[in-house]
Amino acid sequence: MSIQIYILGILAEEKSYPYMLKKKLSEPIPIDKFTGITESKLYYHFDKLAANRFIEPVETIKEENRPDKHVYQITEKGREELVKRIYQTFEKASQITDMYIALTYIKHVDSRKVLAILERKIEEHRLAWETYLSFDQTVDEDSDKYLGYNFIKEHSYSRAQHTAEWLEELVSRIRENVSQ
Repeated sequence: MSIQIYILGILAEEKSYPYMLKKKLSEPIPIDKFTGITESKLYYHFDKLAANRFIEPVETIKEENRPDKHVYQITEKGREELVKRIYQTFEKASQITDMYIALTYIKHVDSRKVLAILERKIEEHRLAWETYLSFDQTVDEDSDKYLGYNFIKEHSYSRAQHTAEWLEELVSRIRENVSQ
């Protein structure tokens, strides 16, 4: 889904073609490295978005000894889909990294709705954190399961704490941006 949000987000701002979007993937940060977006996936999803009428070709650029470049623009249906998918991404994200592409195009949605979603996620993480904190069942150090149980307990606690802190930071930054 993040690839399609990326494509729709770019096309909501300007007309473009797949190869140009591939070049933009690493500017100013290497989004492709963080999200797994590859050139072949990009072309595949361009085709899927066009088939669903979320984007449409508007121009063909012909160059000698080069393949034709089909320039696309987003449709009204595509703009609606972009908004829907951004909200879905925030709702379904199990990790902050799942939100990276949606965050890039947050200006296309109501930030207050995103804040409400994120505040619910913070509460969910707080509850998970409390669950990890309440886990005080000890395992005998001589047990063959001690290493695994101890590691799982500490890692789970640390991850829940870390995620909650970053979600709070994200909420703070969005609030600051909304108030400007």
